[in-house]
Amino acid sequence: MPARLFTPHPGADPVDLGLKGKVAAVTGGSRGLGFYSARALAAEGARLAICARGEEGLAAAAETLRGDGAEVLTVRCDVAEEGGAAVLVDAVRERYGALDVLVNNVGGNRRGRFEETSDEDWLDIIQLNVLSGFRAARLAIPLMREGGGGSIVFVSSVFGREKGGPGLSIYNTTKTALISAAGIMALELAKDGIRVNCVAPGSIQFPGGSWDKRVKADPEGMRAFVRANLPLGRFGRGEEVGDVVTFLASERASLITGACIAVDGAQGRSLV
Repeated sequence: MPARLFTPHPGADPVDLGLKGKVAAVTGGSRGLGFYSARALAAEGARLAICARGEEGLAAAAETLRGDGAEVLTVRCDVAEEGGAAVLVDAVRERYGALDVLVNNVGGNRRGRFEETSDEDWLDIIQLNVLSGFRAARLAIPLMREGGGGSIVFVSSVFGREKGGPGLSIYNTTKTALISAAGIMALELAKDGIRVNCVAPGSIQFPGGSWDKRVKADPEGMRAFVRANLPLGRFGRGEEVGDVVTFLASERASLITGACIAVDGAQGRSLV
């Protein structure tokens, strides 16, 4: 296996997160934070299932992951559609017979002033950001229960924890919904040994991502944004989010459930 992406503090003993041989499914795993999460999980020895809508992106991601030494199942499906999550979970059951980790990463945004948004706008993003993960979780729970437990991680946002600003009413609402539901799920599933948590990334730059496109289109404006909003003086990296997802998925986080972990370099201003 390749060197772990989860990097211990300098001078610390290497960390074994106990994920070797575990089965981890990642929605939207062909690119962005889903891909970085999948890669970090694979670096700890997890067997992967990644899904996405595009065959080409899935194939490219799988090639990279397999080049790292990972075992990867690719599943082409749209989890925003009603039957999409079932396609993923059924494929995982058939291939691996178990599911230990589910990372609900799929998400998107539709900007607009609240009074100008339509029911269609709201319903589309609720399907994408909320119901996609809820459906996958509902289907994953029985499989995790059969295996004696598991871990579900939702990818929320710093703007799920606080006001994101004008034009973000839909995004804010849906990302906050994940945090709220995960907390209740954690209470309900504790007896089954299933932990449920969220990560809340801040502004993360990775190739092809929205922040990367903005940096290329307006480098001076983005330098000003960084100075005003990012205390560490830089955007976050996809690997940094993937490492936290992987830690939360592991038994090293065995007492963490119902939590939302900010991965934002102090960008957020929430007190909780």
